[in-house]
Parts: sequence; structure tokens; C-alpha cells
Amino acid sequence: MGKIVAMTGNIAVANAMRQINPDVCAAYPITPSTEVMQQFSNFVADGKVDTELVTVESEHSAMSACIGSSAAGGRVMTATSANGLALMWEMLYIASGNRLPIAMMVINRALSAPINIHGDHSDEMGARDAGWIQMYSENGQEAYDNLIQAILIGESEGVLLPVMVGMDGFIISHSIENLSMLDDQQVKDFLGEYKPLHPLLNVNKPLTMGPLDLQDYYSEHKRQQTEAMELVKPAILKVAKDFAALSGRTYGFFETHRLDDAEMGIIALGSAAGTARHVVDGLREKGIKVGMLKLRVFRPFPSEELQQALGHLKSLAVMDRSESFGAAGGPVFSEVRSALYDLPTRPKTINYIYGLGGRDLGIANIEQVVADLQEINQTGKIKNLITHLTVRE
Repeated sequence: MGKIVAMTGNIAVANAMRQINPDVCAAYPITPSTEVMQQFSNFVADGKVDTELVTVESEHSAMSACIGSSAAGGRVMTATSANGLALMWEMLYIASGNRLPIAMMVINRALSAPINIHGDHSDEMGARDAGWIQMYSENGQEAYDNLIQAILIGESEGVLLPVMVGMDGFIISHSIENLSMLDDQQVKDFLGEYKPLHPLLNVNKPLTMGPLDLQDYYSEHKRQQTEAMELVKPAILKVAKDFAALSGRTYGFFETHRLDDAEMGIIALGSAAGTARHVVDGLREKGIKVGMLKLRVFRPFPSEELQQALGHLKSLAVMDRSESFGAAGGPVFSEVRSALYDLPTRPKTINYIYGLGGRDLGIANIEQVVADLQEINQTGKIKNLITHLTVRE
């Protein structure tokens, strides 16, 4: 379904924003997300959207403007990367704490220092506890689809939370590939008109936004955020079902590949999933029982669903494209291992830190991961719990 086009991931995302036609977009571009805002600003200048494009002096101000616009009752979007996301840090918590369903495309990039402009997941993983819904995209098609769905997920009844949609910097953002784009009217009808629950500009029902909240009520309000996040999973599945009926493309919390009868498994996020899928298919032809799982939704973390999908494995490798300094493994590894801990039988789980600063993940790297899993299955022992896979010895 839809028109087949060839474009970069960034341009695909900019076109998704054009079709969404937000009320406000606040922007202070940073590499490699700059192209998203450059393309979207052209749509604004050409009158293809009704969006009020607010150009600001920093990413902190960009999120501040998004917060004000969303609180006023607008459908609001932005995009950023790496150090730009880090500069928004204070405001990320204010957006989620005020229950504002802002949608933000994060073109994932390494954080300085040293200075690096290429893709890894350090930026978004650093914000994993900021109260935002978080999704990751394997390719331009998924980034386009995820961003459209993110609007309705964040705006769902009882949820009202901001959403980050991640896409690997340069690897996907600047690579041209074919994808299927929906008609403008289809997206407009799918999203419908945004009806804010408590808009600040409703003069008939005045309210206070962002008040001082000390010991008497702060804990209860944080609990409300927790309860809202618990409603995100059914919202994701509902929106995905409706989107599948529209597009023919099916999404969930994750996607499995040849995992049902597998003895070994690999978990990957983003562009690495394509490499892992290719390796799995090649090894299957050799009779090696390996499968993979591409994690799409990181917040809320789908613990119960992963238990059902992975519990039968003998061994499991979790791929992290970010480091968690001083922790017992990378961010994804820590979450997965915790989710599997209470199973009566669970796979022996190991962690691979890979691809930092945009370093390539090759076929041979994934084949080495599978070889390590085979050794674990044969010996019953884990030699290295954490391995830095793409680092020179």
C-alpha cells in the first residue's frame, strides 16, 4: 500500500512530519538531525503545512517552546541528536511530568567527548529514565511508520506522555532506500484532530501548569506517571493494529526472526537488526539453530512479552550500541537480564558493546557472537559476560 519512493531516512521523517502537520515545531538543528528540520522548513516556507516553525537559540529552548506550545493545546513536534538531546535534559523531565504528548525524532548519535558526529545509542539511552516513551527504528520505513504512530500513542487516553522515536545517525538517516509512503489524506484521517484534555489557553477552565509540588503531593504525581506508562503498552498495540489496517505493515513491541525453534538468540536495536537477520539466515542454512529479536519499544520495557519469546533459549546475546559506565553491562542487557531473572529456566545471557561512534558492525562480528553462544551451549559456562565487540585489541 502507498507510493514507493527512494529517499534518505531524514527526508522520510521530514515527510512524515509534513503529513502529520503539527501545530508547532520548535527547532535548533544538530548533526545528523539537521536535514530533518531543513526539509521541514522548506515545507513550511512552501505553504505545504500550517505549522508555526519556531527557530530558537538552543535545544534547551527548543524543548521549552515545545512544552509551552503543547501545554497551550497544540500538537507539537521537534527533532534532535546527541549533545542537542543532552542540552534538553532539564526540559525532558518537565515535558513528561506535565503529561505533554510531544513527539520527537532522535537521530541517534554519539555524545562528546571526544567529538563524534556518527551513530550510536548513547544519547537516547542516557534519557531512558526521563519518563518518555521510546521506540527505535531499523530503517527509514520503520522510522517513517513509527513517527506517525507515535502521535496517537502519546495522545492516547490515560497516557498523555511524550514520545522519542530513534533512528541510527548517518547509517539510516543519510542512506537512501526504497520505502512505501502513505497518501497525505490517509495520514490526516488516521491521526484525526487533536483534542487536548486540559489546554492552558482554555479561558473557561483556568488551571496552573507546572506549580511547586513539595512533599505533600510529589510522590502521588510520580505514581500517576508510572500508571500512565503502564497504559502505553495497550495503546501501542491498538495504534499498531489500526496502522496495519491502513498500511499493511505490522508492528509490536519487538519483531522475532526464526526464534521459535532456536537454541540461541540475538537481541538487537536499530540498523544492526538487519545485519543480524542476514547472518541468522546464513547460519540456518548450515543447520545452526539461531534466531534473533529486534527490539522496537524500549520504554515501556516489554518484560513479560520478552519472557515468553526468549524463555526457551539456552543462550542469548544482547547487543548494546551504548556503554553504561560502571554498570553490570549495557542498558539493554541490564533490562533484558532483569526481565528474565525470575524464569524457572532462563538462557545464559551475555552482553556485547558494539559500534560506538558509528563503527561498522560486520557479518563476521555477528558470526563471532554466535560462535560464542555455541561454546556456552557446549560447555555450560560463560567465559566473558561483557565483550566490546568492535574494538581493536
